[in-house]
Amino acid sequence: MPLEVQFKLKENPLYIKYLREHNIWYKRLIRHPEDFKIFVEEMKTNYKLRTSDKINKVVDTINIISNLFSNMV
Repeated sequence: MPLEVQFKLKENPLYIKYLREHNIWYKRLIRHPEDFKIFVEEMKTNYKLRTSDKINKVVDTINIISNLFSNMV
């Protein structure tokens, strides 16, 4: 695996965690280091770290709080 990819992986503990859980990525990153961006996107999708996921979580939280207040009154 190229050093550049190794350094990127070590920067973020979530990358390492995802790589260990989905070890097919070892082979893929060794053979195609340019797929690192795909790896990151897949990791973000799996761990729900995308911006849209965060927005949905906030909206859900607001809805729950709103429902709680409406039931209290």
